Amino acid sequence: MQAGSDNHLKTVVVTGAMGFIGSCLATALHRTGAWRVVISDDFNRPDKMQNLIALQDVLKVERDMIAAWVDSQPAGTISWILHIGARTDTTEFDHAIFDRLNRNATKALWEVCCKQQIPLIYASSAATYGSGVHGYVDNHALIPELQPLNPYGWSKQDIDMWVLKQQTHPPFWYGLKFFNVYGPNEYHKGRMASVIFHAFNQMQATGTIKLFRSHKDAYRDGYQLRDFVYVLDVVDVIQWLMHNKPASGIYNLGTGKAEPFYQLAASTAEALNIPLQIDWIDIPEDIRDKYQYFTEADMSKLRKAGYTRAFSSLEAGVADYVKNYLVRGNYY
Repeated sequence: MQAGSDNHLKTVVVTGAMGFIGSCLATALHRTGAWRVVISDDFNRPDKMQNLIALQDVLKVERDMIAAWVDSQPAGTISWILHIGARTDTTEFDHAIFDRLNRNATKALWEVCCKQQIPLIYASSAATYGSGVHGYVDNHALIPELQPLNPYGWSKQDIDMWVLKQQTHPPFWYGLKFFNVYGPNEYHKGRMASVIFHAFNQMQATGTIKLFRSHKDAYRDGYQLRDFVYVLDVVDVIQWLMHNKPASGIYNLGTGKAEPFYQLAASTAEALNIPLQIDWIDIPEDIRDKYQYFTEADMSKLRKAGYTRAFSSLEAGVADYVKNYLVRGNYY
């Protein structure tokens, strides 16, 4: 644990602060000068250390100690807990890992937030929607019908279901179903990094990008669709929720506009000022039956709550990410 400063400011705790979204969020809050930021994570990850480049002077609490640390603080000390930390690997099948890092960790923070009356935002996921057979609407009444496709998605679905059954709540709470988030500070994510990240690296190395062919007649090759949302827009929505405190609940967080992988590839090539060359490959047979051809967040709930700002277009978000971060090796 490291000593912090700015004790006169309101305190916000960000978990998963060494990770992709968490580090961008913690850094953005720190830069405002309006918060005393406390960060939590497993700090024994050298591959993530650069994500903390702007957070060297903030208080750090180890991941396994955070719920007890929050509970030890005097009532009224902490203004928000932003629980972004989770195991997000969709290829992980060890249920015990998801029990410990996703289900139990979230429940512990929920309970201490209820006890201390601290507002809470936690990370859910669009992975809860599974194949999308029930659509992508963040209606609480529809959540019990959802069928995720992997243990990660189920860990988030189980928490959403658990939260909706609770009789005691934090004063304000929001579960955010993140869609396909991309942007700076995902260098460490390996195969779990965004498609934009992989597209950039492929184009830099070979001048081409690998895209999946379509195995459904209704979709042309490269026109499988995803809702890609820039991480800086995600950070903006979270800060808006903290400031405006709309009705508590589970909210989608995408752009509301599905875009084809072909457009993603074209935007990346344009940002690099190189011609677009695609190497078409088959979807591997072991994932073909679970491959999603379409995801698109229904954003009407957040819009009705009062969020009016436009989300970055895919072209603008990719251009900013590529030119200001990936090409230069910069962190947020």
